[in-house]
Amino acid sequence: MEFSCKDFKVGKCQGQKLVDGESMPLVLQPPEADKADMESLLLALKTNKDWFEQLIIKNSAVLLRGFDVKNAQDFNDIVEAFGWDDIRYVGPAPRTHVHKRVWTANEGPLSEFIYYHHEMVLIKESPKTLLLFCEVPPPEGGETPFVPSFRVTERMLEEFPEAVEEMDAKGLQYSFTALSKNDTSSMRGRGWEDTFGTSDREEAERRAKALGMDLEWLPNGGVKAVLGPRSLTRVFDGRKGRRMWFNTVVGMHGKEISSASMADGTEIPENVVKRCGEIIEEESIQFKWEKGDVAIFDNMALLHGRRPSKPPRRVLVATCK
Repeated sequence: MEFSCKDFKVGKCQGQKLVDGESMPLVLQPPEADKADMESLLLALKTNKDWFEQLIIKNSAVLLRGFDVKNAQDFNDIVEAFGWDDIRYVGPAPRTHVHKRVWTANEGPLSEFIYYHHEMVLIKESPKTLLLFCEVPPPEGGETPFVPSFRVTERMLEEFPEAVEEMDAKGLQYSFTALSKNDTSSMRGRGWEDTFGTSDREEAERRAKALGMDLEWLPNGGVKAVLGPRSLTRVFDGRKGRRMWFNTVVGMHGKEISSASMADGTEIPENVVKRCGEIIEEESIQFKWEKGDVAIFDNMALLHGRRPSKPPRRVLVATCK
């Protein structure tokens, strides 16, 4: 699909890369200085909705830059302009509701690196699209690096073909533990009451089962969630038949509060996990956040994370079906 839209012009950003001939991220800016206002942006998004959706799948990452997006209300208007259905976040990251469909991104300590993942990869229904808005850019660090998922699969198949096919055939099992209440001193500090929207254990179990997980209650009032089997790789419609590295093995394997193994209990070789982490980092792409930036990621095609940052940093998020 050739780029042709009078409502945007293509720009560049530091860190941008060509992947399979496509710019990541594709930077879209106002076509003229007097078209940077919210009214013009919303009209352009609504008018070119189908074209824009194709662009997100084609380029995987689109960065709207130079528009007058000031706050959560403006960001929510952008989210709603696309007309995509909302999908409620389920996962271990502590987050706060801000406005309508807008939430804070992971509120864990800025000094820590949030590892690469597809949003809600462990849940039966993951968001199709992830939108991020930079309200306060960090003075240093704090980038949101992302990784073309198919590239990880390609390189892992080159180096560990037998291990990849074994994991794909057997499937994966994960577990993680959560306290009852939120702990914002941890990147995975979201309590089970907030996660499942209830303090009733039986109701939490029902809601967890609907999401594809079993709960084991712990003496300290916390819970251990067990999920599986889950896929190692997946192929999604419209994405050139690419096998996406749609898992969180590296992020959860051998950690203090989480684990990852093959679904039959077979351990995943440590050298495979270690090398996979190196490949993911080697394939990563990142740009410096600027105030008002809105990044739109194809969650089926990209892993993303967060670099350590000096405060302040405020990035808001919306997840869509």
